[in-house]
Amino acid sequence: MSTQIAVRLPDEMVEFLDRSVARGEAPSRAALVTSALEREMRRLAAEHDVAVLTERGTADDLDVVVEWTAAHVAVGD
Repeated sequence: MSTQIAVRLPDEMVEFLDRSVARGEAPSRAALVTSALEREMRRLAAEHDVAVLTERGTADDLDVVVEWTAAHVAVGD
């Protein structure tokens, strides 16, 4: 599902969107804005992950399982 919204952008940003679409770098203004927002959402999620790992460390409940598996299971070619 998608929702149409109105966004006011500076002229230079609209010109950038239009140039990108004209060059075939994006299928539409909306597609380019969506791509930029998705990238920003991933960046913020990554920053959150870094903060959690910094606070709690990288150890987790599966470390023991990984160590046991590495010592006891042979992986064939």
